[in-house]
Amino acid sequence: MALPRLAFCIMGSLLLTVAAAPARAQDYPARPITLVVPFAPGGGVDLMARLVAGKLEQRLGKSFIIENKPGAGSIIAASYVQKSSPDGYTLLMAPAPTLAVNVSLYKNLPYDPTTDFVPLALLSGTPFVLMVNVDLPVKSVPELLAYAKAHADKMTFASAGPGVPHHLFMELFKTMTGMKASHVPYRGSLPALNDLVAGHIPMMFSDIGPATGLLEAKRVRPLGISTKTRHPAFPDIPPLGEAGVPGFDAVSWQAMAAPAQTPRPIVDKLNAELTVVLALPDVKQQILRMGFLPLENRRVDELKEFVKSEIVRWGKVVREAGIAGSQ
Repeated sequence: MALPRLAFCIMGSLLLTVAAAPARAQDYPARPITLVVPFAPGGGVDLMARLVAGKLEQRLGKSFIIENKPGAGSIIAASYVQKSSPDGYTLLMAPAPTLAVNVSLYKNLPYDPTTDFVPLALLSGTPFVLMVNVDLPVKSVPELLAYAKAHADKMTFASAGPGVPHHLFMELFKTMTGMKASHVPYRGSLPALNDLVAGHIPMMFSDIGPATGLLEAKRVRPLGISTKTRHPAFPDIPPLGEAGVPGFDAVSWQAMAAPAQTPRPIVDKLNAELTVVLALPDVKQQILRMGFLPLENRRVDELKEFVKSEIVRWGKVVREAGIAGSQ
């Protein structure tokens, strides 16, 4: 009789385990949640994290702790979350480089974006503006291409570092237009913008946030924005697709992710809550004020496919730029 009793106990244990998963989601969260940001405080991704975390606190009734872990192109933060307990209490702010670009850029990336993380939501998009020094004798994309052709041995462009959107958007632009220009990486957007204004570098792609003051003061000349549509803050800047590069459409994005083995009921709950938060009118307004764009959110399975498609898309750009495995 011992064997049937043992079997009965095992079956009972399995049933309790299966029943526990929905209960964990129903009770979640039972304690504060840590949201890990791969950059220093005060930047765009950090500000986005604090905006969304504040709204989630109100809806879920538990505190969100922002933990900044900058360094190594976001690998330090991603590796930390990857190794954390998959229980929904340690989440990652995951911009496009973390989930879509690093896999091609780094020779020995210690995580796999598609198997080590599950995306919870797309939080916002970051449009970039192609801008030139005001003394450069060009006022449109066709004029820039003509000028670059005539000065091919001298044309350079700035970025905030190898493999970041500033760099890859220009590589995509070069591929689509045939323009020749050499890459000059800087340690961040601000020093690159400073040299653009000073005339030490003729052009660059920059996200709107750090460039807003320069654009408003007309200290740089914008030629086009990287998205399909105009940005409400700068409606006079045409999309590059209309300005001379048909089909150009590139936006960096910020997502939130969890370790891959996080229980699906908790993942779905966070996805649903984030969808509600990101649809709030005041949140959309704040996203626009920060220089970002609100994005239409998707279900978790659709987000997984989106990340896979972005890995393919930017992997091609990285390879064509000759920087695959360079880090």
